Amino acid sequence: MPLSHEHIHTAVETYLARHPHEGEQLGALLDALDGPTDIFSRSTFTGHVICGAVVVDPLGRVLHVLHLASGMVLAPGGHTEPEDESLAGAALRELHEETGIPPQAVAPWPGWEAVPFDIDIHEVDARPSKSEPGHVHFDLWFLFRLHTATETPMVLQEEEVGGIEWRPLDTVTSPSLREKLLKLPLQVEPETANASALIYNSRGQYLLHLRDYFPGQIWEPGMWSLLGGGREPQDATLEHTVRRELAEEAGLDLADLTPFGTEYATDDAGATVPIAIYAGRWNGDPRELHLTEGVMLAWFAPSDLHRLRIADSTSDLVRRHAASLPAPQSGSHPVEGSRPSPHGTVLNVIGVHLYLERPDGTVLLGLRHPDSAFAPSTWHALAGHCEQENAIACLIREAWEEARLHIERQDVELVHVVHHIDRAGDRPRMGLFFRARAWRGEPELREPDKCTQWRFWDPAALPDDLVPYTRVAIEKIQNGELYSETGWSA
Repeated sequence: MPLSHEHIHTAVETYLARHPHEGEQLGALLDALDGPTDIFSRSTFTGHVICGAVVVDPLGRVLHVLHLASGMVLAPGGHTEPEDESLAGAALRELHEETGIPPQAVAPWPGWEAVPFDIDIHEVDARPSKSEPGHVHFDLWFLFRLHTATETPMVLQEEEVGGIEWRPLDTVTSPSLREKLLKLPLQVEPETANASALIYNSRGQYLLHLRDYFPGQIWEPGMWSLLGGGREPQDATLEHTVRRELAEEAGLDLADLTPFGTEYATDDAGATVPIAIYAGRWNGDPRELHLTEGVMLAWFAPSDLHRLRIADSTSDLVRRHAASLPAPQSGSHPVEGSRPSPHGTVLNVIGVHLYLERPDGTVLLGLRHPDSAFAPSTWHALAGHCEQENAIACLIREAWEEARLHIERQDVELVHVVHHIDRAGDRPRMGLFFRARAWRGEPELREPDKCTQWRFWDPAALPDDLVPYTRVAIEKIQNGELYSETGWSA
């Protein structure tokens, strides 16, 4: 999914956990993250994000380029773009655009795969030729290592870059970056890089992979482990590595993966191998996956791990992640199926719905697939069920997964609630309709097995084959009414 303020929140929080003394100097960035402006936009002159690549070659030198716009010699970097899916990925794109170095020619420095190596805030002079006033840059620098000592062909971006220079660590331009680089371990970092997926469901269980028992042929034979593997030349980032491994090993494609940390495992030769861990939620049945490697996949609760043949590092990783998940709020109901509900209590399903209205007043609806279990061949709002997440996070996720629409939290408002039931005795449902006051992108068919068409309709001429409670909700929203009920007997 595209970059959002949540990506920066995660990156900055992880960075400050390593550099807590920098909290005060990053105050302007933290304030901007909580503000209403889009700090990815280069027209936000109160401050916007820059992503850069700090590339260290095998001789310990750092790549610098002459930026023509500022006349300064700095590491490669620039503004983010709508197609960027990660902050480190934006840095790699800028590296390639400015120097011609392909993403495959570098590897994230172990332990810094998704965490900025340095964050700097500085003023940028006005550029009258481009009608740009003086403004602030929030620089996020990501650390990479050039794969080999062989010379990498350079193709400079002539309109922006005037030349390149490899500088020793003690002559790096940025003082804060130079200080951190000089503290790096001097030993040669491992050439290989690995990535694994820590997949969990809404019941607090974790998906584990039972490896084949082929001693001497595979790592950790006959043990339960995470899905994942080693980086290959075609992988631009370690997130690409883990996504490729999930697709190859189990046919899995997760909507969102979040960097969680680095696990350090020991191979058969006794060497320490860093593994980048990406966490993602999935609520499917592993028995339905097409497993191409290993024996089986299964869900396990953290309390069951002591019964398994599993590496201590993997077991500790799962328990750390489980401990990091938010605890249920006092008085809240557990996830359905986790334990019986109190006598007389019926758990309601929570569904979120996107009310997307164009300036001309037309409203977005999708035509559900003929084989859909619910409302086949019927028009309906873009919608989905809440998982272990808050309702607005669910809305943002569903809008991206189903239609590739990018919505920010600050642009969302609740406009209607419908408490409905299909038939007597069915589980009741609470439908939350949220209006997006602003969004980026045009609706795309991202899940053609669920929705076959997107179309904007005039609220005064809605289709006949429309989900009944959706019709009621749209009419109520048009009238400014916040609540309705459908399907309940009098």
